[in-house]
Amino acid sequence: MSAKVLTKAAAKEANIDLIEDGRGTQAVHEVIVAIRAARRSGSANTKTKAEVDLSGAKPWRQKGTGRARAGYKSSPIWRGGGVVFGPKPRDYSKKVPKSVRRLAFRKALSERINAGDVLTIDKFVVPELKTKAFVDLLRKQTDAEKVLIVSDSFDEKTFKSARNVKHVTLATASDVNTEQLLRLQKILITQKGLEQLAGRLHPPTQEATAR
Repeated sequence: MSAKVLTKAAAKEANIDLIEDGRGTQAVHEVIVAIRAARRSGSANTKTKAEVDLSGAKPWRQKGTGRARAGYKSSPIWRGGGVVFGPKPRDYSKKVPKSVRRLAFRKALSERINAGDVLTIDKFVVPELKTKAFVDLLRKQTDAEKVLIVSDSFDEKTFKSARNVKHVTLATASDVNTEQLLRLQKILITQKGLEQLAGRLHPPTQEATAR
């Protein structure tokens, strides 16, 4: 069965709350920055003059040589010396409140639905473990080159068949993030994946959790 465009009416029937005003733009920015910052390793490291493995002896005597005074060979102004205010290992991750992350996710999904970039399909299962089988199945659903496929889960054949296909990302509905929703041209969502997305947008209340 071919994929269908997820309209606003169909999204509301699927319990997807759309944001149709200007809310959420700043939340999307903050979440995207946080996601990309978390990917930074923060491993850049330079040695200071105290860490450079050089002799601590004076290169020449203090007076009488006609040269400028020099106290140590690890001076930052010398080749091979230490680095002044150089980078050190650090953590670039940023904390974003859960409410802001949820708002950003709703905003990103709403924008893609409003633009007609979200397609729905009953299920996405490759019949055999072959890249060609995956590509053929995908081309029957959309002609876009960069596609995000969202489902509740993927079997081994589908997952492995997609590994060699560039610009195609497989993500479960429980793990897909805001950046992935905005990065690719089209989003292909299965019915069960759509149900899980609706559940993410409607988390249980504190009263229900307490019960």
